[in-house]
Amino acid sequence: MGWIYVIIAAILELVGVIGLNKFSEKKTAFHALLFFGGFGGAFVFLYESFNHLQVSIAYAVWIGIGTAAAVIVNMLFFNESKSPGRIISLLVIIIGVVGLKAVS
Repeated sequence: MGWIYVIIAAILELVGVIGLNKFSEKKTAFHALLFFGGFGGAFVFLYESFNHLQVSIAYAVWIGIGTAAAVIVNMLFFNESKSPGRIISLLVIIIGVVGLKAVS
């Protein structure tokens, strides 16, 4: 159950990142809801995951998934750089997250 909470937390973190991006462009109530609701919900589910998983592992996996997802979404939908260095760095993050999950 803990891993499900971490995944939900990572998805909500991504919602928060998208909301932050949108809110910085245009300050609307909906964008604020995405921003604050996404990050707020992410922390609630991450905190709940600590009841089932080691804090260090859950936190690191949450950060890794959220970071990788944010980079991918920003590359695909917000025209951020798709340079080879960014893609290689993204792969290193994904390998690290998978490695942490595999050993826990």
